[in-house]
Amino acid sequence: MTQADEFTIARQKMVRNQLEKRDIQNPEILAAMEKIQRHLFVTPEFYKWAYHDRPLPIDKGQTISQPYIVALMTELLELNPLSRVLEIGTGCGYQTAVLAELAKDVYSVEILSELAKSAKARLNALNYQNIYLKQGNGYYGWIEHAPYDGILVTAAPKKIPHRLTQQIVEGGRMVIPVGSDIQELLLVQKRSGKFETTRITGVNFVPMTGRP
Repeated sequence: MTQADEFTIARQKMVRNQLEKRDIQNPEILAAMEKIQRHLFVTPEFYKWAYHDRPLPIDKGQTISQPYIVALMTELLELNPLSRVLEIGTGCGYQTAVLAELAKDVYSVEILSELAKSAKARLNALNYQNIYLKQGNGYYGWIEHAPYDGILVTAAPKKIPHRLTQQIVEGGRMVIPVGSDIQELLLVQKRSGKFETTRITGVNFVPMTGRP
């Protein structure tokens, strides 16, 4: 059996044991995460853990989220093939790739220039045509392309950034971890011009950097 075959089997087990058994039901998300080669988003020393249910370190003290959290956050956005999504915190680009499999366009902002460059090279090599990346302060979003049907934030601010809520369409959703010592994953929905916040689960993300 080749290493590629081993990775394929590992992805199938990841989807079955980590996602389906934990009530991730969206077939497009399951298909995307079975397709995308998570090991390509980490360095070779972490290949053996690439499909385990755990976050892994990437460059500059950042992390790639565990597969279940990636799937959960994506499912909460309720995307469709016409959705336009803003991601705050490109990181290694794994979550970006998952979003790109489901949405029409993905706009992703990364504050660390080294991560922005490496993610761009990685996603270009994987031939994604609907991902747009820039290096910048995620607190400001990406106003030039707003508003968005969904916003997904992969680092935790102390409170919900006001500038991001202003970039959500009516009926749109934002999924964001919030807090410092104790963090919660929140779903923010815009309805009739007002924002409704639902607490989903406790999480542990790297802090959101930059200035509000």
